[in-house]
Amino acid sequence: MPRHLINPHRREAPDWSAPELSYLDGIREGAARPLHRNLPGYAPTPLHDLSGLAAQLELGAILAKDEAPRFGIDAFKGLGASYAIFSVLAARWREHTGEDLAVDAFLDRQVRETLGDVTFAAATDGNHGRAVAWTARLVGQHAVIFMPDDTAPARIAHIEDQGARVELVAGTFDDCVSRCAAAAEANGWQVIADTAYPGNMEIPGAIMTGYATIFAEVEEQLNPPPDIVFLPAGVGGVAGAATAHYVLTHGSRRPLLVCVEPEDAACFLESAQRDDGKPIPAAGACRSLMAGLNCGIPSLLAWPVLRDGIDLFLAVEDRWAEAAMRAYHQHGVVAGESGAAALAGLLALLEDPALAEARLHLAIGPTSRVLVLNTEGATDAAGYRRVVGVDPSNPS
Repeated sequence: MPRHLINPHRREAPDWSAPELSYLDGIREGAARPLHRNLPGYAPTPLHDLSGLAAQLELGAILAKDEAPRFGIDAFKGLGASYAIFSVLAARWREHTGEDLAVDAFLDRQVRETLGDVTFAAATDGNHGRAVAWTARLVGQHAVIFMPDDTAPARIAHIEDQGARVELVAGTFDDCVSRCAAAAEANGWQVIADTAYPGNMEIPGAIMTGYATIFAEVEEQLNPPPDIVFLPAGVGGVAGAATAHYVLTHGSRRPLLVCVEPEDAACFLESAQRDDGKPIPAAGACRSLMAGLNCGIPSLLAWPVLRDGIDLFLAVEDRWAEAAMRAYHQHGVVAGESGAAALAGLLALLEDPALAEARLHLAIGPTSRVLVLNTEGATDAAGYRRVVGVDPSNPS
């Protein structure tokens, strides 16, 4: 059964002055966009008007920001990995030369020759590791990626195809985070983690700053802003970037924000249930079909932003993700299991009797304009065929 929580911690004007939240200045200023515009293959991803689905669901509009085409790597994660790796190399360049590294010099061979070999390490369920490997290849460096040993073979192959080494770990994503941190410490590697934990706070902030490019693009593609935004959460990076963007840009007139998680990896919903406002690990097994969201521990940078800015937390079963994948297909969008999570939350909200209170809280109805984020394409083609019944490379 899906679960929901009307957020008791929400603040109309959050106090985000804590030093560890200084990365929010970069989101406010759009700091990552100049870099992204200089990367090969950059273009704003499409915003699809799913008018047929909106009519079926009796909503005013459903707009889907489709991250599947991003940089040719099937997911949004390249935005965060590229800005984080740029930030690391820029700091090292400054130490070596005393000068700032220009965004248009990021890929120059001179940077590689001056800085020497760097190995980037990351833990992933798939897309983040692929993005780190992709960026490392762009700058002529190395990557080692730690993945759960039950990861779909296609997702492993996508990372190896970028020239990275994959290390399989018995356990969950959170076990991979621990193994990655230990191996990086032992070998002198640079961790590029999308989750913040003690001792690793700066890089995840840069990654979230990179993700904010998505929502800056939406501002240019959609006017006025949507009424309700559905956001998927694993460790919370993209949901946190979106929440920060809408709070900092629109203040008290921001859209209603809905955080969607797998039912058995609902670390944000369960953390928000606590009176003390502190994050806790998810109680579930973190074995959802939505593999990229199988994260049991909230990022320490994303948590305070979601705690203060989200209106409603939703935790949904895998059947809703499957229904969302099929709904996307019927309306011309290819979405993987994790990519479909935001739409899964919308479908569950509208159709499951257990969520009547949540529907009432959002006042969702025939005039509502809803934004959903499709975070990935068919990153596991076999899984896509099983759920949707067609090959993602020939979806007609």
